[in-house]
Amino acid sequence: MSQTVSFPVGGMTCAACAARIEKVLNRKDGVQAAVNFASERAQVELEGSGTTVGDVIAAVRKAGFSVDEQSVDFAITGMTCAACAARIEKVLNRMPSVQGSVNYAAERAHVTYVPGIVTPDDLATKITKAGFGASRLDEGKREDPKAKREAVWRRERNRFLLTFVLALPLFIEMFGMLLGRMETVPLAVQFVSATLVQFVCGAHLYRRAWNAVRGGSANMDVLVVLGTSIAYLFSAVVAILHLPQPVYFEASGAIITLISLGKLMETRAKVRTSAGIESLLQLQPQTAHVERDGVLVDRAVADMHTGDIFVVRPGESVPVDGEVLDGASDVNEAMLTGESLPVLKQAGSEVFGGTINANGMLRVKATGVGSDTALARIVRMVEQAQGSKANVQRLADRVSGIFVPAVVAFAVATFLIGWLVTGSMTWSLISAVSVLVIACPCSLGLATPTAIMVGTGRGAQNGILFRNADALEQAEKLTTIILDKTGTLTQGRPTVTRLHPADGVSADRLLAVATSLEQNSEHPLARAIVDYASTHHATILSVDGFKAIPGLGVEAQIDGEAALLGSPRYLTQAGYSLDALPVAALENEGQTVIAVATGGHLLGIVALGDGLRPDAISTVTALKARGIKVVMLTGDNERAAAVVARQVGVDDYLAGVLPQHKAESVAKYRAEGAVVGMVGDGINDAPALAAADVGFAVGAGSAVALDTADVVLMKSELAAVLDAISLSRATLSKIRQNLFFAFIYNVLGLPLAALGMLNPIVAGAAMAMSSVSVVSNSLLLNRWKPHSH
Repeated sequence: MSQTVSFPVGGMTCAACAARIEKVLNRKDGVQAAVNFASERAQVELEGSGTTVGDVIAAVRKAGFSVDEQSVDFAITGMTCAACAARIEKVLNRMPSVQGSVNYAAERAHVTYVPGIVTPDDLATKITKAGFGASRLDEGKREDPKAKREAVWRRERNRFLLTFVLALPLFIEMFGMLLGRMETVPLAVQFVSATLVQFVCGAHLYRRAWNAVRGGSANMDVLVVLGTSIAYLFSAVVAILHLPQPVYFEASGAIITLISLGKLMETRAKVRTSAGIESLLQLQPQTAHVERDGVLVDRAVADMHTGDIFVVRPGESVPVDGEVLDGASDVNEAMLTGESLPVLKQAGSEVFGGTINANGMLRVKATGVGSDTALARIVRMVEQAQGSKANVQRLADRVSGIFVPAVVAFAVATFLIGWLVTGSMTWSLISAVSVLVIACPCSLGLATPTAIMVGTGRGAQNGILFRNADALEQAEKLTTIILDKTGTLTQGRPTVTRLHPADGVSADRLLAVATSLEQNSEHPLARAIVDYASTHHATILSVDGFKAIPGLGVEAQIDGEAALLGSPRYLTQAGYSLDALPVAALENEGQTVIAVATGGHLLGIVALGDGLRPDAISTVTALKARGIKVVMLTGDNERAAAVVARQVGVDDYLAGVLPQHKAESVAKYRAEGAVVGMVGDGINDAPALAAADVGFAVGAGSAVALDTADVVLMKSELAAVLDAISLSRATLSKIRQNLFFAFIYNVLGLPLAALGMLNPIVAGAAMAMSSVSVVSNSLLLNRWKPHSH
């Protein structure tokens, strides 16, 4: 049985670090790991081997990186002695990545854990299953990822300010040299300043470089440490021995200062790349008004349980998923659909955590809490997408894997060849330092994941959820899109248009039998018949031996007689003749026809109509204009399918396709070489969605849709498919631009540095800015807007 975990990794400085962690983890049995440098997360799949989550975390730490931990405190009830505390500790510490400490006297538990591997809800559940009570003491507050990144930015800012102050004498000397003055700052002061910058402000660079080398690879820090150390040591020898050579203290100090500035700017930009998912995390309120013994009390959302009754006042956010018991109000569900139009909620309606109650008071029963809410599923889906890798990134990964060793070899060659050709060791040394400093795999490593993070986050804000980077990438390449008819091209809310009883049969008898057979079915056609019957006060008969025949109809016993209901084809196969009824005429009008029989006699037919979505024709037209072949798929008969196909203007259609055969239809087009997208409702069409290159679930916030579709379109608009493709194209365009900038920067920069045409200080500034430019270009994706708005 496979297990997938995703957790934050600290200490990565460039793409080579991510590649090294992947290499370390993928050596382990049954482990498939992908590490995202931009989001600083590792996604690991364990395939039932002896490797545990603990082994994975230990391997990451042994490679010289940190696995970020969080802590949570619980109030524990039900302990009667110290043995109870020991038991709870034992239960908690068996969980992967968890370290728990229980204080029996204080009735408190302090637990550290790795987010992404376990959650506070998991911890509380374990304690509860052990026979004790557990409630969080942090009032439901979670660690804000944005606040954490802001803290990292402040640390980088303080580091830069300290480095700049200590390097100030070196900058004064550098400007003095530009003005033609020699030794503006005494050599001894330069030496002290450079030493402090190199070994105090640059200490973290040495630590990370050592960890990389010790782990059997190299990263950006190795290049920086080599370059600045050579410049510093050369200058120190000259200063100590009073040799007749120029010193380059200002070069080593300025490089470290500029790199610190570049890291500061990169960190600030990366804070903004995660804005999409952070905006989702901030939607859920921290407290709820929960009924306890008839009295409303404010409780932490983290402590709520399924079945709790709570009240949502006007203007408040709904805390968790639930079913409305009393009250009526308009609710803004923009967090789900990206559409701000309010939706009326009343008794029996579903509400979702994070949506905003507008004007009335709602009394609600909780049906989904913690990780079971729609919002939590959406956040997990976005995190999974942001942590995955696109195929286009593979080239960058391969280059990053050999980049640093190749640059070191190039620098050595620059030094040796330069010394041989020019006869100047100093010139050759400085050229080699420039080569080491300007080369940076960071921009390559950030090119793809930053664009994916911004693109998926922007999509989530507009109700477009991509399961992974591959789905985002494939959506741009689609050549064929298959659209399910019912509920996708049509409204999905069919209504009964006509009843046609057979000779000698009353309409009431026909409706009574049809309603009795369909009363327990959730099929849209069945619900349409039941709704029609309720307004016409139809009689409900006793039904026994009910049996559904998928894609055809149902059979049962009514009053001891065999009864059948289903498609005309189904009843024809059962031996009934429908020639006397206007089946063909109705189907030619695009109606869906259901036939009913009982006791060996045909009772008649029921005609149902389902109107097109308002945007069906315009969406099909727009898809065809983009060069995409559009195909309609339906279980309806040939004549009814042909009518709808003509109305919407699809290129082709497949009629009479049973649900279990929809996936085969998708496979047929893929076998012809097409890149196929399947658009359906995410529930009945799950196999077909899974069979397509990209499966789109329209207007589906269900758990099934979130688990099966590659792209979930939360708004009930077919035009959202166009938005998803548009966002895919915009994101892939940014990725290509980023990769071009990253490659061209190194292709041009390295030869210029080798030829001595770049001062080490200029090279350091260029290296620092390369990553910033790539991240900033990705952030331009925030300008993307959906076509349907």
